[in-house]
Amino acid sequence: MSLTEQLSAQAAQYRAQLPDEVLEKMARTTADLAVSGIVDRSLKAGDRASNFTLPNAVGKDVQLSELLADGPVVLSFYRGQWCPYCNLELRALQEALPDITAAGANLVAISPQTPDRSLSTVEKNELTFEVLSDVGNRVARQYGLVFTLPEELRPIYASFGIDVPAHNGDETFELPLAATYVIAPNGIIAHAFINADYKQRLEPANIIAVLKALAVAA
Repeated sequence: MSLTEQLSAQAAQYRAQLPDEVLEKMARTTADLAVSGIVDRSLKAGDRASNFTLPNAVGKDVQLSELLADGPVVLSFYRGQWCPYCNLELRALQEALPDITAAGANLVAISPQTPDRSLSTVEKNELTFEVLSDVGNRVARQYGLVFTLPEELRPIYASFGIDVPAHNGDETFELPLAATYVIAPNGIIAHAFINADYKQRLEPANIIAVLKALAVAA
């Protein structure tokens, strides 16, 4: 089953379980985010990727420029381990990791979670690629991806057992859009997938196709 099919199945499960009022609020706030212009303001293909240094799940600093010295980088921004769609994506990326590395690329995932929460994400999903902590969304902000979770959604998330401030270590309720970048070794973004709808993610097969195209062009 493709990642898109898994995401659709997850969404269908929620539609069957949640009250119409909750579904309406979640759909409306997603639509509001889509028309806010945030996607248009984010970094796109052809832009230079913003360099960064962030700690991984065990506290070791990882720098984008050092990774690019070894080849292309696949950069995936996700909301947190509390997001079932993010976990589906992370596991799909893990499955695709052999093909990504075979194409000469490094894979990195970034969320605003604290390092201990990132470590939990790694263990929960059995990930073997770098998972970085962007506390305060500093890097996500440089990529133009940060938004604030609407107040009307916060009690809904709380009813799901999701405590965003506890995961992120602050009280801002700021999150990044789900986004995936394929960055060429020269630091230029070769492909960008940014979507205001957190249920939509880039298929790993598309990532691999971009990496193969980069290898041919090199």
